[in-house]
Order: sequence, then structure tokens, then C-alpha cells
Amino acid sequence: MGWDLFPPDEVVHKFADGFYDADPVAEAFVDEVYLGRGAAEGRALLDRAIEHGVDSIPDAPESMRTLFAEFETPPEWLDMDRVRAGARTWCRYGPVAFALGGVTTLEMYSENSLAKPLALSGGYAGDSARHRFLETSRFWIDVSEPGGLEPGGAGRKAAMRVRIMHVFIRRRLLQHPEWDLAAWGVPISMSDATTTLMGGSVSPGLVLWTHGFQTTIKEIEDLQHFWKYIGYLMGVQPDWYPEDVRSGVQLLAATLLRRAHRSGQDGRDLIESYPVAFRPRPGTGWKRRLYDEIHYRVQLGYTGFWLPPWTYRRYDLPNPFPWLLIPVLSWPFVFVAETIRRFVPGADRLAYRQARRFREFWYRQEMGTEQARFAPAETFRR
Repeated sequence: MGWDLFPPDEVVHKFADGFYDADPVAEAFVDEVYLGRGAAEGRALLDRAIEHGVDSIPDAPESMRTLFAEFETPPEWLDMDRVRAGARTWCRYGPVAFALGGVTTLEMYSENSLAKPLALSGGYAGDSARHRFLETSRFWIDVSEPGGLEPGGAGRKAAMRVRIMHVFIRRRLLQHPEWDLAAWGVPISMSDATTTLMGGSVSPGLVLWTHGFQTTIKEIEDLQHFWKYIGYLMGVQPDWYPEDVRSGVQLLAATLLRRAHRSGQDGRDLIESYPVAFRPRPGTGWKRRLYDEIHYRVQLGYTGFWLPPWTYRRYDLPNPFPWLLIPVLSWPFVFVAETIRRFVPGADRLAYRQARRFREFWYRQEMGTEQARFAPAETFRR
């Protein structure tokens, strides 16, 4: 391979420290407004500032002005051309990237620092698993749409809402008797969040070759830059963020090495809720039922194909055969389409437009008229 599989010692130490670090700027705002004045008033102030600017609030708290001053100031390293290039690559994957994101997350539910916040809030357990997955998919769509991360863009607005949602959940979890700060660090920590950003860049860039997508090293590194900026907007700003494929792979390797596999029943509930959440819903017409039956089997196929077999067998999951052959049978068609896209003039532009249309169609079919809210759970499950 020509380089070490794991990061340098300095990065490892910063990565370890990052589990006890998060987002002090947004936390100050949440402490003053959400926890001081109440969640309803906090959300109203936040919505107004997002839609009309913080200057539209004459008596805006100082913590809010500080938060939005940081949010609106581009970092020195930002290259918007690379951000746009990364967004185009992410868009090209379509809902396949969403499926991969869902499946790779299952593998990490063995860890309490990731499983416990979701288990306590109910975000990805039981009947809410499908809805939360679709809310996350809406976020992935919004941040990668043209102009999505520009001032006023839907993705930029969603990034701030998710940022505050995470802080609000973090503050409440730190007060929960089940949270073990010494063992797990802070909830939704900088290091956990940075690993998630790698899961949106290095992981799909490499893994989706198994589905026929031809992602170059440059495209993967543009994806890293794209997600780095999203992380910045969401308060995830480590000075050790992986800038290239090598450092990204090293961080993912370190993440896998540190796993403790101690999430117990919480992790089991989250993992077992995911594939069955896509089962057809009762009381629908035959057309909807047919679509849901197909989509359920596609999701089951992706889960069986990408989730390591030893993990799949450990849990009570539906038999993925023969549906796990779907990615295998799709590979030659995707690979040929990707080859045409890369080498035929005008094909890349056409493929990009088609990918945007298809993922929006997919989302509307799944979500219907519901809207993604990006709001924290009002109460915990226990």
C-alpha cells in the first residue's frame, strides 16, 4: 500500500480528545435560549434568523449573534468550486448513497457513543426508523442541490437546524443517568461527527465501485472538501480533518480499531429496526403496495450486500437472499452508464440532471406530503 493504515500519533491523540469536544459556540446559544427560555421560543428565534438574518431580531442574544457571525463567515480554506464538484459527485450516486449511508451506520451501532443518543431519543428505533432515515435523506439532497450551501440555500438552512438539534440533544443527554461521559465522551462529539463526514465521502467513493460507480481520487477528495464545509456549518471544525483519501482511510481504520461492541440491546434495536422499517405499509392501493414491495426488497438487498455477513448473522434480520443479488446484477449497467458519462461529450451533464430528478422522485414517493423538520425529540424513550 505504501503508507501506514493508521493515522500518525498526533492525529490519534487529537481524535481521542475529540470525543470530549463538540460545538461550544452553538452550545452557548442553546444554553441561553433553548434551555433558558424554552424550546418553542428558541426554535422561533432560530427560524427567524435563518430565514431573515440575525439582524432582523433587534434584541437577539449575544450568543446568537456570535453563532451566526461564525456561520456566515467563510473559512479561509474554503474552495467553493471544489464544494460544488463534490456536491455533483454526491448527487450522481442518487438514492444508492442513501442506502449505503444507512447500512454503514448499522455497523457502527455497536458503539454506545452512537447508539445511545438514537436509542434514548427514539430517532432510529421502532416505527420512527423509516421517517428519520428519510429526514436524513432530505438533508443529503438539500446540501447537494445547486446553490444548496450558498447563502439562503435549503441545505445551508438545514445545516444550522441540524446543528442546533444536535446541541439540544447533547445537552439533555449529558443530564441523563444512562450517559457515561468518562467512557463515551460527549454525545454527538466532534470525533463521532468527523467519522460520519468520512462516511459521506471516502466510504462511498471507494465502496460504490462495487455498484459500478467510477469515482476518481480527485472526486473523492472533492467529496471530502464538500463534507468538510458542511461540517464547518454544523460546528464540526477539527484542525485534523482528513484532506485526502489516505488520511480519510486512516481515520476510518482508527474508528474501526477503537470499537468496543458494547451497545447491547440499544444497538440491537437500532439495527433490527432498519430493514423492516421499509416493509409495505397497510391500507395502501395496489400501485403503492407494488412500489413498496419492490423498494423493501431493494433496501433488503443493499443491506445484505454491504453489511458484513458476521454482523448480519448476529442479529434478527430478514433473509436477504435473493435480493442481495440486486447490486451485483446492477453493476454492469451502472458501470457502462458511468463509462459513457465520463467519455462521451455532454453525457455527464445529462446524467447529472437525470440523477437530480430521480432522487427527488424517490424521496417524494417515500415521504409523500410530509416535511422534514430537523427537530429534536421532545421526550426520551426512557
